[in-house]
Amino acid sequence: MHRNRLLKLASVATVVCLGAAFAALPAGAQSGSGNKNGTLVIGSLAPETGDLSAIVDSLRVPVQIAVDEINAAGGVNDKQVTLVTGDDGTDPEVAGQTVDRMISSDGTDVIIGPAASGTALGILGKVKGKALLCSGSNTAAQLDKDGPSKTGGLYFRTAPTDALQGPALAELLLSDGHSKVGILTRNDSYGVGFGKSAATALKQGGAKVVANVAYKADGDNFDADVQKVLDKKPDSVVVLGFNDDGAKIVQTMIEKGAGPADVPIYTADGMQGSSFGKTVDPANPGVVSGIKGTAPAAAPAGVESPFQDTFAATGTDPIFSAYYYDCTILAALASVRAKSDGATDIAKSFKANLKGRACNTFATCKDLLESGKKIHWQGASSGFDKFPKNQPSQGVYDVWGYDDSAEVVTEDPSSQIKIG
Repeated sequence: MHRNRLLKLASVATVVCLGAAFAALPAGAQSGSGNKNGTLVIGSLAPETGDLSAIVDSLRVPVQIAVDEINAAGGVNDKQVTLVTGDDGTDPEVAGQTVDRMISSDGTDVIIGPAASGTALGILGKVKGKALLCSGSNTAAQLDKDGPSKTGGLYFRTAPTDALQGPALAELLLSDGHSKVGILTRNDSYGVGFGKSAATALKQGGAKVVANVAYKADGDNFDADVQKVLDKKPDSVVVLGFNDDGAKIVQTMIEKGAGPADVPIYTADGMQGSSFGKTVDPANPGVVSGIKGTAPAAAPAGVESPFQDTFAATGTDPIFSAYYYDCTILAALASVRAKSDGATDIAKSFKANLKGRACNTFATCKDLLESGKKIHWQGASSGFDKFPKNQPSQGVYDVWGYDDSAEVVTEDPSSQIKIG
């Protein structure tokens, strides 16, 4: 049997303090792009607004933690790292404007983000030859090829692709005994690609996918989309959306008598968060109780990192947080190895730090590199044993669900699903 452990979302004061620290950062703190003055400038490109704004702290706090550790260890190449922040808006246009500012005004060498795959696909050309882009939450399979090719090799991600999470989610449904599945997905690179991957794996596992409907995420009414799926009388429904649009789909299902109390609903990381229940029903957030899903593991079994305790003390939702921390540390270590703050130099050294002597803190890894040793970064999200191109080729996924209080409950690590 699996035993559940509740992810604790306390210590609000700590998060407020960290938020204040971000607010205090100057907009154009220091120039340092590509060998200008040797200072590594890191930009945190996160959803301050838009569909994913509910998880902005989950993506930004780990970057701040990483930069604090880097600077406490003496910085990079004898200079303190500068951190600048900006909004990705969960929108390519907003993110593009921020990227332009980060590169031209802030002299940013490395950009950590953006949150959504669709946002990333819209800004790849803007970083080509100018800044390394590393996201800890982009999962669309389309980025397998487009990420590196459209940036000239300057795109990396630490989060596993949806080509892996699709089979993980399918494994969860199949293990729960479902054989007649309906799918509702955002009509974008994230939703459609993920839905296709899940559907393929479900069919291979012997289940029937009775409907696979892509909905317009910014639509006002989802009755027709939901009804197309319910008309097929599925024994379970997969909803692949983000906080706001996913909540509207669930609202519509509840109105039609097909909420999680009536039909098993499954989802993934895009609809995971402490505010989701309130978005669905502010007066009764517990209506989401029973929704179940997968998400890239916050703390994969067998992976030990000091980051986990440090981050837990902030009380922030651990959604992709370890992956953002690893992006930041890996980029900084690559800069140390390259002895350069140039984006192209950093990119060439990025994977080189994944084969050598094991180390799991920036300070220890930095000392080894500066003494001429090769290192293997043992991260917070992965041991990074398989990173053949610009992304991991294996994924570990938590099984989680919402309880009666709309809190995220993650099952014991023994239930984690490993793919790849």
